[in-house]
Amino acid sequence: MSSTLFQRIIVPVANKDDAEATTAALTPYVDATTSTVIAVHVIEKAGGAPDKASVEQRELFADEAFERVADGLEDVELQTEYLYGTDVAAAIIDAAHDLDASAIVITPRGSSQWLKLLTGDVTAGLVNKSDIPIIVLPDHSDEEDTQ
Repeated sequence: MSSTLFQRIIVPVANKDDAEATTAALTPYVDATTSTVIAVHVIEKAGGAPDKASVEQRELFADEAFERVADGLEDVELQTEYLYGTDVAAAIIDAAHDLDASAIVITPRGSSQWLKLLTGDVTAGLVNKSDIPIIVLPDHSDEEDTQ
């Protein structure tokens, strides 16, 4: 059953460190002969307010994260996609539908409850809104930081 869940997966990455941690957690579960990983990065639009950086700058930022995913998944088929939207979770779910994903795979990033309250919690949004399976993998980099 797990092999079909990891057949064509969406893997959201927020930055280089997130891409590295997510890739490390994902590696034991993907198979070079049967898995396709679609790494996505959501470029948030300000919803009427001026954006903090240009789209080109944000795409370059995403490319750096995609490079980390590619380095960690050398033998696995990898696709990359820029997503655009004001709601990160909704953009990821829409992409999963558009790209015919079997699951969305994430590692939750640690942040304070206050920050999650103010900025929204993408993990909670995905879990609460998605009709596509969400696979949450443990972030072992957090464990290494505390030891």
